[in-house]
Amino acid sequence: MTGIHTGGCLCGAVRYTTSGPMREVVFCHCGQCRKQTGLYYASTNVADSDIAIEGADEVTWYHSSDKGRRGFCKHCGSTLFWKYEGTGQISIQAGSVDMPTNLTPGYHIFCADKGDFYEINDGLPQFRKDSPGIVTNTE
Repeated sequence: MTGIHTGGCLCGAVRYTTSGPMREVVFCHCGQCRKQTGLYYASTNVADSDIAIEGADEVTWYHSSDKGRRGFCKHCGSTLFWKYEGTGQISIQAGSVDMPTNLTPGYHIFCADKGDFYEINDGLPQFRKDSPGIVTNTE
């Protein structure tokens, strides 16, 4: 998805603008994502060079693994970003993108770890762990 997109946190302390192509939405059901959000991550991503973050000092980064970190607003707690160190991409939580997003759903990852209180039956591809071509570090 190309074009300009904007988004931000619940309280407005953090806003961002993207100017490059964004990946389809990937739904991650790993234990870390479930613990942080209460359900699962639904995220897109963009090149680091294609995002400008206004209020970047208001983002708290939590290192959830040796190579991955999660960014959230330090005021309202909104989950915003996921960053795998050493890549030129940043994941953005799809729910934080302003409407209309024009994003498309892609696939589900870490389905073997999904919560036992819901089913995945939207017809999208499901991967037991991660999928080919996506960088994760949740194991």
